[in-house]
Amino acid sequence: MDRYKYLPLLGRILIGAPFLMSGLSKLAAHATTVGYIASVGLPAPSLAFVVAVLVEAGGGLLLMSGYRARPVALAMALFSVVTAVFFHHNFADQNQMIHFLKNVMMAGGLLQIAYFGAGAFSLDARIGRTALRIAPAA
Repeated sequence: MDRYKYLPLLGRILIGAPFLMSGLSKLAAHATTVGYIASVGLPAPSLAFVVAVLVEAGGGLLLMSGYRARPVALAMALFSVVTAVFFHHNFADQNQMIHFLKNVMMAGGLLQIAYFGAGAFSLDARIGRTALRIAPAA
């Protein structure tokens, strides 16, 4: 019996749920979020808002379900690093430094999912997308 077989599911939920919650909170505060995006000088804040909601809410749901987990996790890892750089770069503010490090840590977990796959309890496993097979060293 594989006593670790549920860990990939638990990991996907623990990473995906905060993304989903963040995306939904952005939807509930559209004007405030667009204003915040504009305040850091990003072009097209309305478009950035849509991208953020899609990545966070949509990506969170896809990740938790384990559907297309590898490309979704890779996109979310990139998003996490980009948002860390643009929104949390003021290390003089300890809160911003904590958010920066949180984003980097989330990216690390997402890269693990991108490499190892969603695990046995996922939609990817149900439809035949299997974990990465690593060839033995020559």
